[in-house]
Amino acid sequence: MYLVTTVFKVTITHLTQPIYTAFKTLRFTTPIHTIFFNNFSVRDMKTDIHSIPEQHLSISEQHLRQRVLHWLKENVSQSRIEHILRVEDMSIALAKQHGVSVSKAAQSGLMHDLAKFFKPKRLLEQARANGVDVDTVFEANPHLLHATVGAIVARDEFGVGDRDILDAIGNHTLGSPGMNPLSCIVFLSDSLEPGRGDSDELNTLRQLSFQNLDHAVWMTCDYTIQYLLGAKKLIHPRAIATRNWFLQSTKKAAVI
Repeated sequence: MYLVTTVFKVTITHLTQPIYTAFKTLRFTTPIHTIFFNNFSVRDMKTDIHSIPEQHLSISEQHLRQRVLHWLKENVSQSRIEHILRVEDMSIALAKQHGVSVSKAAQSGLMHDLAKFFKPKRLLEQARANGVDVDTVFEANPHLLHATVGAIVARDEFGVGDRDILDAIGNHTLGSPGMNPLSCIVFLSDSLEPGRGDSDELNTLRQLSFQNLDHAVWMTCDYTIQYLLGAKKLIHPRAIATRNWFLQSTKKAAVI
């Protein structure tokens, strides 16, 4: 179980205007808070990344986790491993909150960045070899393929056959319209894990992720798209489609 304790409030007018416009209609039942995952807080998670999620895994899944950790040490940086472990922890916490398989969330979070450090040529080649439609945005920014290729690595290198896990890995960067709760959880955990920062906007999104997955995906997409626009970076059409789908889903649920 994780505990909740109030440690600060968000002043909503401190949010940038596009995010403020959307958030001003929210009605939280409690103030913004630090959420405790696995007995340590959002702030503590920035330094304490050695939690052990094996209690949520079968013996075979524990062995797989150790194999993946060994592979990660050989293929990604230490700072990236720390990010991955924070994503794994947040995925577990969100899965508990929303009644999603904790073992699937843990595995998806752990393997979401398998292809993070692949070179552009390798990403493009592996994507094309596996029938991925490599459009002009992917060609211009092959790094966007690391989620899709990561799912391929999970399947081929580690024998992962669970469609939900593979989809969660593949959807963690751009999302996907109508993606299931497990994919939403890994998408949100990657964007909102504590190492991403401690701003009012991020803490508001973190709280929202524990209240409503669809709404949190919509608002996290808006947050990311706002950043990409400001940085004058390409935005993949799937990111826009994801945002629009979850916006509509949230609005429909509000009407019902």
